[in-house]
Amino acid sequence: MSADESPLAYRLITGPDDRSFCERISAALAEGYVLHGGPTVTFNGTTVICAQAVILPQAVASSDVAVANALDELDSELEFDGEGIA
Repeated sequence: MSADESPLAYRLITGPDDRSFCERISAALAEGYVLHGGPTVTFNGTTVICAQAVILPQAVASSDVAVANALDELDSELEFDGEGIA
């Protein structure tokens, strides 16, 4: 990754089920990513192919804050009269 590129909040790493795949996941973890869900595997007729999603926790936290703020703004725009939205 070049210096002017920011890291992606979400990555889906895929590849054959081999040492190289595990090294790529390990490198992502060393960069601060955390596993998101479990791995997925499939068989293409010859090779087992793996996929693992990884996310940056701080990116998820900032998006959660943005969603919470948007909901708060929406709630403040709506008036509730006890029976429904007025």
